[in-house]
Amino acid sequence: MDTLLVLCTGNLCRSPMAAAVLQRALPALHVMSAGFKVHPFESADALAVRLMRERGYDLGTHRTQPLSSWMVRAANLILVMETSQRCIVETLYPGSRGKVFRLADTQGLDVPDPYGRGEAAFRHALQLIEAGAVSWIDRLTRLTSKSLSKDVD
Repeated sequence: MDTLLVLCTGNLCRSPMAAAVLQRALPALHVMSAGFKVHPFESADALAVRLMRERGYDLGTHRTQPLSSWMVRAANLILVMETSQRCIVETLYPGSRGKVFRLADTQGLDVPDPYGRGEAAFRHALQLIEAGAVSWIDRLTRLTSKSLSKDVD
């Protein structure tokens, strides 16, 4: 396990926030983020930047990028925000089946898109992102540890 891809609709809010949380907690992994409906090279949403800065994360250098086939091939795990996004990825890229999951799967939740919905919606989405990330961080830490111990043996 070395590459993780996080997806949302526009790559402006949810996926960059989730990627930042996951990258900090799992520095040995390469964490990418992308979106389905993207205007390339836009900055992250200003509210996302501010809320993440409050938590010590820097989204200032983030630029949006569209999902591409090389990302899907490179990723060992793909985390999406909504069930419908999982279906889209698996339909567009049939080889991705078995490695696409919702970020908040263990909570049984989609992470709703806060774009254009104000600060309360962003805070709610970020709470769900952080909770979902915690469950994945635990699982990925165990997987990475097992992989490293096999490499040493």
